[in-house]
Amino acid sequence: MRAKNPSESRTVMTDMVLPSETNPLNNLFGGELLARMDRAASIAARRHSRRVTVTASVNHVAFNRAVPLGSVVTVEAAVSRAFRTSMEIYIDVWMEDRFTGEKTKANEAIYTFVAVDETGVPTEVPALAPETTLEKERFEAALRRKQLSLVLAGKMKPTDATELRALFMG
Repeated sequence: MRAKNPSESRTVMTDMVLPSETNPLNNLFGGELLARMDRAASIAARRHSRRVTVTASVNHVAFNRAVPLGSVVTVEAAVSRAFRTSMEIYIDVWMEDRFTGEKTKANEAIYTFVAVDETGVPTEVPALAPETTLEKERFEAALRRKQLSLVLAGKMKPTDATELRALFMG
């Protein structure tokens, strides 16, 4: 399989925050934003793997800014690293001010998806070849995040987490 560039999987979804999607403070419900991020991440994972993909975990979500009613929200998702059958998807959420048009980063998240075959069995995915500085940073950090997750889940011994050991022990 040919290694793919993250731009080949990049997904951009833009939508407006409607009244039915807001809480009593007239801000986008967190669950609504999670659903939008999950859809964008799913599309990015499918584009990369060309397989059916399933959400394996939501590794990190940061609700840094409230997204008010009427805002234009753009969710950008791209594969940050591909492992054997799983892919880490990094998601950036941008908010466009409805009056000035200024765009600011509102939120971010990291999801893990697994590619599966027709019977639901995990299947191999293509490697990823990061090109930009940001893509390379996210690619390198993904292995540390995966090792930390495996250690915390009891699926990897801390002594086997070479990337984490190098980070903390020099």
